[in-house]
Amino acid sequence: MDCKLCNSSDIKKINLDDIYYYCNNCELIFIEPDKLPNYDREHQVYRGHENTYENAGYVNMFKDFIDNYIIDYKEEIEDVLEYGCGPGPVLADLLEEIGFNIYKYDPFFYPDFDYKSKKYDLITSTEVFEHFFDPKNEISKLVQLIKPGKYLAVMTSFHQGIDHFKDWWYKRDPTHVSFYNIKTFQYIENNYPLKIVKTKNNKGILFKKID
Repeated sequence: MDCKLCNSSDIKKINLDDIYYYCNNCELIFIEPDKLPNYDREHQVYRGHENTYENAGYVNMFKDFIDNYIIDYKEEIEDVLEYGCGPGPVLADLLEEIGFNIYKYDPFFYPDFDYKSKKYDLITSTEVFEHFFDPKNEISKLVQLIKPGKYLAVMTSFHQGIDHFKDWWYKRDPTHVSFYNIKTFQYIENNYPLKIVKTKNNKGILFKKID
């Protein structure tokens, strides 16, 4: 078996329920393929999340994300794809209030594939990358949808290495199957037409597509 992002065979099993692998090349941590959740399990978990306006912490998380990664580039942005928006598209609504044209996609809740017919000034993918079964292909797909010189804003919690990962709360969600750190995102920068613009607090990162 090879790494799900960089295809390296230099991987090792983490001694933790025997389901996690760590890539020595790009430092992605990922779940053994036959342990991935099925569609019904994913749907069940997602529907149980309190991702609504009534959850003040959830709303504030997105407001901080906008302040940290988007607002400074507002004048360069018109069309935005909220990729993996979930059942309560709070971020999409907040971005629409700013004045952006918002397009939503989620495989469970907004499964309209028309999003593939456009290219975007910004793609937001918040608390989504950790759900990717196949990060390499998912990232390639997103990059193709970004206009040259425009942006991909990602929110996901960065792992801090194997020792930290063993007791990390973030892996308790059974739909979290791929985990990244700054070295993983630097690999992405070096192997896709993307440049890291900024990152903060090991929770988010902004890329710009290279012309």
